[in-house]
Amino acid sequence: MKITLKQNQIPLVATIAVWILLYIIASLRFPGMLSVNVLLNLFTDNSFLGICAIGITFVILSAGIDLSVGAMVGCTSIIIAVLVRDLHLHPGMAILIVLSFGIIYGGIVGSLIHFFDLPPFMVTLAGMFFARGMGFVISVNSIPLNHPFYDTLSNFGIPIGDGTLTFVALTFILITLLGIFLAHRTRFGRNAYAIGGNETSARLMGLEVGSTKIAIYAFSGLCSALAGAVYSLYTYSGNAWAGNGMEMDAIAAAVIGGTLLTGGVGYVFGTLIGVLILGVIQTYITFDGTLSSWWTKIAIGILLFIFIALQRFMSQASVLQKPKTATVTKGVKTTA
Repeated sequence: MKITLKQNQIPLVATIAVWILLYIIASLRFPGMLSVNVLLNLFTDNSFLGICAIGITFVILSAGIDLSVGAMVGCTSIIIAVLVRDLHLHPGMAILIVLSFGIIYGGIVGSLIHFFDLPPFMVTLAGMFFARGMGFVISVNSIPLNHPFYDTLSNFGIPIGDGTLTFVALTFILITLLGIFLAHRTRFGRNAYAIGGNETSARLMGLEVGSTKIAIYAFSGLCSALAGAVYSLYTYSGNAWAGNGMEMDAIAAAVIGGTLLTGGVGYVFGTLIGVLILGVIQTYITFDGTLSSWWTKIAIGILLFIFIALQRFMSQASVLQKPKTATVTKGVKTTA
């Protein structure tokens, strides 16, 4: 049976192949990597990063960028902690408040980008400083969270083999499935791809460019706020320092997962694999015990170079493969 790959599927296949190869290499070095428990822990330990990465994937698909997701994780986690500790709100209500805050924040960012035609880089950079600064204004210290609601969620788990699918891991998986559905089964997703492919053409076709852009950044804000809530559950605390530099890791996961930085091409499932690749690298370093954790950044940098080069090669190949058309100029037949 012959399997034919579309050109935009090559980065996704390459990402899956890299993840499998890295997992095999790690398993040969440390057989414990083959356990179901370690595999499930990849989802648990990278849940808040993965949720941020899902949101930022839609932003990149639309040819945008969001540098504020990491700061939003820290800001929302500290807001939850203060609401629970000082205002004695139920954690569930506090989480709903920060999710609403994330949607409103993202909607404002998207509106500024759309209505004032501002560069997403600059707007989200300002948003990053705002969210990080707001978190430190609320509290510069980590605030512990001790509540039966958190105990209940932390104790929840679905036994699978010798491991457990935790609540935060399940949340990550559900958000990934939601992202896949939105990207490939809804008008919102189709519009995001169209805007990233060519915004002018999308506008001429009558697509809802403005509302889609605002919705994309609102969804990214929702994901980063949810990641802050998941972080507070994972660590039993709120910390304004949380998510420091996470925006870069989220962008890296999306790019390694096959999403083009120029927009219009990418898969949410690829982002999931990209997050798991980062998790495998970090787990390998942890198992080794002799390597500095900074080797994770070095490995990510090398992978980014490789996948960006692959994207560049594919773009050039696409241009070269465009069919030539015949034109006639002053009676002379030429090709273009």
